[in-house]
Amino acid sequence: MKVIVDLCVVPIGVGVSVSKYVAECQKVLLEAGLEHQLHAYGTNIEGDWDDVFAAVKRCHERVHAMGAPRITTSIKVGTRTDREQSMQQKIESVSNRET
Repeated sequence: MKVIVDLCVVPIGVGVSVSKYVAECQKVLLEAGLEHQLHAYGTNIEGDWDDVFAAVKRCHERVHAMGAPRITTSIKVGTRTDREQSMQQKIESVSNRET
């Protein structure tokens, strides 16, 4: 099943700046070959359900390995059965209505 996920991984107990942890999660997504888009408060990811959630697990493993004692993660998940739709198609659908 294809899925689009909005992921926000927040390490706790590591200080105020978390950019190095976010960068590590971006590396995980690149290594997994998943289409993704970073935004100000998270990352959108699209791909096969199992591949995406395996990458989320690896993000947690890597961030813990970097010394984060706790992690809180917010995930929004979208699936469709009527047709496949990419993140880009969703953005274009809204953009096309603005003009």
